[in-house]
Amino acid sequence: MASVTHQEIEGAGGVRLHAAVAGNSGRLMLFLHGFPEFWRAWENQMAEFSRDHRTVALDLRGYNLSDKPPAVESYAIQNIVADVRHVLRALSPEEPAILVGHDWGGIVGWALAREHPELLHRLVVINAPHPVLFYRELKNNVAQRIASSYAGFFQLHRVPEATLSAFDFAALRKVVFGTSAKPRMFSNELRQAYHDAWSQPHALTSGLNYYRNLRALKWLLREPPPWTIPVPTLALWGDQDPALLRSNLHGLGAFVPRLTVRRHPTATHWIVHEEPDWVNENIREFLEHG
Repeated sequence: MASVTHQEIEGAGGVRLHAAVAGNSGRLMLFLHGFPEFWRAWENQMAEFSRDHRTVALDLRGYNLSDKPPAVESYAIQNIVADVRHVLRALSPEEPAILVGHDWGGIVGWALAREHPELLHRLVVINAPHPVLFYRELKNNVAQRIASSYAGFFQLHRVPEATLSAFDFAALRKVVFGTSAKPRMFSNELRQAYHDAWSQPHALTSGLNYYRNLRALKWLLREPPPWTIPVPTLALWGDQDPALLRSNLHGLGAFVPRLTVRRHPTATHWIVHEEPDWVNENIREFLEHG
């Protein structure tokens, strides 16, 4: 793991965001995690890219050591995008940055690239659907609606918290760490770090509040501006993702003229953990030649 320092950065509305930083030279490379993770989801990428970039991995608002505003509306996607915009302008005011996002972090990446492409040099999204195509899939693809049904459960009041925290976060441990038959490579120390992040006061509710604001995603579908993404973009996809089907990639080039797609046939939604070398190699190739 790269040598990491920690700092607080102000997001939108004075929200304090925790950031892990590695490397002190080169273009800023900002990493955004999804649910139910935190900054250490990116430690393999930070070890690789801190050699020639200034790498920063955020705890998004509501997660781990970042502030957790109590209002459900605080976790609407436009507020998360505003947080990231503040971070980029604070950390890289003179040159556009590289943004890498997975899951919710990738959704934020799509939105930021639409709203403020001038802030980005390159965009990497990992198993995170383009909002227009995801809306298409939810509307027209029964399989995607079934695969996304968990999101409806996450919007219930209190029940998801009780379910996900039961038996010492057994459900979250199964989702992130895998099963005994198909374990993912997590050290005991890293497993404990995830447990500690989930145990932070109000962290689980804050993470679920992203789903409780799904209606706010309509903000992403409004016009104008158009949904064409001018930023050179790499989409990495684990084809065995049970929640986000690979059909979300169909037609992506119509919205992203400078697009590179790389698919892994056996990886799942958790491709960053399952295939870290593959992820790093493809990002490296994209940054050098994309």
